[in-house]
Amino acid sequence: MNVLIVHAHPEPQSFTAALRDQARSTLEAQGHQVQVSDLYAMNWNPVASAADFASRDNPDYLVYALEQRLGVKNQSIAADIQAELDKLLWADLLILNFPVFWFSVPAMLKGWIDRVLVSGVCYGGKRFYDQGGLAGKKALVTLTLGGREHMFGEGAIHGPLQDMLRPLLRGTLAYVGYDVLEPFVAWHVPYISQEAREAFLHSYRQRLQHLADDQPLVFPRLDQFDEALYPLPV
Repeated sequence: MNVLIVHAHPEPQSFTAALRDQARSTLEAQGHQVQVSDLYAMNWNPVASAADFASRDNPDYLVYALEQRLGVKNQSIAADIQAELDKLLWADLLILNFPVFWFSVPAMLKGWIDRVLVSGVCYGGKRFYDQGGLAGKKALVTLTLGGREHMFGEGAIHGPLQDMLRPLLRGTLAYVGYDVLEPFVAWHVPYISQEAREAFLHSYRQRLQHLADDQPLVFPRLDQFDEALYPLPV
């Protein structure tokens, strides 16, 4: 299996980085091929803009998604985007590895999503959910946060974690066709003991060793809807 780990944390010695390293070593020990995109180390440009295209179909008005399609077709898309897109298409499994910032992903990772999940390749028209451009591939979200586990759930102060992650799990990964696996969460990370951190790393290693047993989360399929995307009668 080919694996791409996209890592987004500003501190190289962070526990999030330890999770990245655990993923790489565990998967390589199983014989998988692993590439890592360390966005901060790469000084990744997170800003989607007209500068992403050497030439444009419409130089007077930027419709970013349309220019993405043409940019890939005409080989005029920015070299850093093309390099990441090549890794993405190579990978059977995508791991997004990051700390939660303000109930979301770091801006660096959001910018990677904006620029690399290219229209016309990863999605477009009715090519979404189970018909998305990345259908047949798997995605795993690995995250760290400061909150305690009891703070997330029905009736908890922050609500269910799945609600917080919905834009990423459903609106991004499932949308482009991935089989989205249950996220791996390391809770309360800035405040826990080294022993607790080692326990998280051990749990993560076990999870990665048995990914083939994971059942993906359930999201819509296009065959549940008519041509106008109204739900079909059950």
